[in-house]
Amino acid sequence: MNPDLAVVLAVPLGLVIGLAVGMLGGGGSIIAVPLLVYGFGQDVVAATTGSLVVVGWTAMAGSIGHHRAGRVRWVDGLVFGLLGAGGAYLGSRASVAVPQAVLLAAFAVLLVVVAVLMTRRRRAQARAADAGSGAQGGVRPGVEQAAAARRTGRHRLLVVTTATGVGLLTGFFGVGGGFAVVPALVLALGMGMTTAVGTSLVVITVNTVVALLSRLSQPVDLDPVFLLVFGASAVIGSLLGVRTAGRVAPARLSLAFTVLLLVIAVFTGVRSVTELL
Repeated sequence: MNPDLAVVLAVPLGLVIGLAVGMLGGGGSIIAVPLLVYGFGQDVVAATTGSLVVVGWTAMAGSIGHHRAGRVRWVDGLVFGLLGAGGAYLGSRASVAVPQAVLLAAFAVLLVVVAVLMTRRRRAQARAADAGSGAQGGVRPGVEQAAAARRTGRHRLLVVTTATGVGLLTGFFGVGGGFAVVPALVLALGMGMTTAVGTSLVVITVNTVVALLSRLSQPVDLDPVFLLVFGASAVIGSLLGVRTAGRVAPARLSLAFTVLLLVIAVFTGVRSVTELL
């Protein structure tokens, strides 16, 4: 693609990715990688590395916005991110040894898995909302805190396992992993959904920094002007996403994003399988 045209198209692409990260706590990079490969003609190493740069900036900006709204638990986010640091390093080192077509085929499978997880989460939230609307009275604060403590004790292994897995995904595919972090924070640490979204951005920031540092010794052809425009647009989009997170029905947003993931998965899967054959 013509470099000047690529810079121009980086603006709307960055805004869309930033909006996804700001509103959902992740998801931008799983759109960015296939678009950078097939839309902008980049190789997989450049696309995943560039995605890490942009997602890292975007997550950092989004976490600050959520912090101002009181939706970030910094200690939990930093601990979760550090637990996944080893996975991020190993994933980054392993990604360069995998052929491009194989990596993209695996990426298409990942997109389908994410779409399924988002569908399950959306249905679970709908059931919880229905149950809450039919409940009488409230839960005493002491009872709620005790239940949260029990959940935390039972799911410590889930935290470590998920953190490591998210780190591997971040390093290997160049994705932030927010789609896995958010439900893990809800289930393992008893966070509310909005707090989990804000805290997940802290985790994504830590994972992307580790993954990028592990790639410093690898030759990567990056366009600094394109990345600057792409990243700046994504940061603006993330700030807009944070501001509008409470104004858009989460279920509708999740459904639209799930459909988009499936479309990209089919396209990426067909292209990669064709290359393999």
